[in-house]
Amino acid sequence: MEQRQRAYNFNAGPAALPLEVLERAQSEFVEFAGTGMSIMEMSHRGGVYEGVHNEAKSLMKELLNIPAGYDVLFMQGGASTQFAMIPLNLLAPGKVGAYVNTGSWATKAIQEAQLVGEIQVVASSEADKFMSIPSLSDLQLPEQAAYLHLTSNETIEGTQFHAYPDTGNVPLIVDMSSDILCRPIDVSQFGMIYAGAQKNLGPSGVTVVIAKEELIATSPKTIPTMMRYSTAYKNNSLYNTPPSFSIYMVKLVLEWIKEQGGLSALQVANEYKAQLLYNAIDNSDGFYRGCAEQNSRSIMNVTFRLATEELEKAFAAQAEQAGFIGLKGHRSVGGLRASIYNAVPRSSCEALVQFMEDFRLKNG
Repeated sequence: MEQRQRAYNFNAGPAALPLEVLERAQSEFVEFAGTGMSIMEMSHRGGVYEGVHNEAKSLMKELLNIPAGYDVLFMQGGASTQFAMIPLNLLAPGKVGAYVNTGSWATKAIQEAQLVGEIQVVASSEADKFMSIPSLSDLQLPEQAAYLHLTSNETIEGTQFHAYPDTGNVPLIVDMSSDILCRPIDVSQFGMIYAGAQKNLGPSGVTVVIAKEELIATSPKTIPTMMRYSTAYKNNSLYNTPPSFSIYMVKLVLEWIKEQGGLSALQVANEYKAQLLYNAIDNSDGFYRGCAEQNSRSIMNVTFRLATEELEKAFAAQAEQAGFIGLKGHRSVGGLRASIYNAVPRSSCEALVQFMEDFRLKNG
């Protein structure tokens, strides 16, 4: 039976996974490491699974060059649960949670934190309809700030921080769900980084938290056990049954990243893919219009519009017929979006650029 060509996958999340990772998982799916069973069938208390679990942690520390004094946690509930866990654990009475509002995901984090304690939005690009990243060069934090929270990459609007503020003694907490591991970062800048896996790390089901141990070693006893960072920290993320298959897949993705040459190599590849698409947009004589301001553009999510919604619908429909999946913009903003995470190959972006040019010539 002839194998069907794989789709050009531009989904925003769950998103493309490296073909090599999928094939490796396929080869080990039924029989893992000579155990006579799948990784999904074995005890999370056993040595075989625990080896996979610890190797995933070790690879994360290696690839991000995580310094001493930080730990890597594997959590459940997605980044959306982290929106609540952060203030529950860190926003003590009398303290203020400082937030930067850059769009849809930052807004959700703010809304959750408001349910827990006092927060203050210290910078926002709402006046610009979130099409830019606000300047944080003159950022003023509240005197009682417990932390500063920001969203590094807004998947819906297509904007991204290209540098991070120096917050001094105030922990900087960043939601990196959609751009973690797309480029090197200095982890020592951050008090905490968190990311749902389903964009750049693996399948849905696991959320990675990288945090200074001093922030997660002790949690208030007034919050539920499973909502305490200290529970995961003290039990190597094995207090309860972890999403073992998702963590195994994260391990395979991290191995793949290492094989590609690490984060510096991925940054070069990602910037090349993004520039291909932005060039196609900018050189289309106005047929395509980029959404985000140029100096705020994301290298993970390329958002653009056409002259009319009817033309956008035709583009999305014809693109899907041609094998391009996931190009409709988020329902909250419309338009079009190509999500080009680490696992999206250059060839997919080159094919999309060719499709865009053909569509422009037929409809321009």
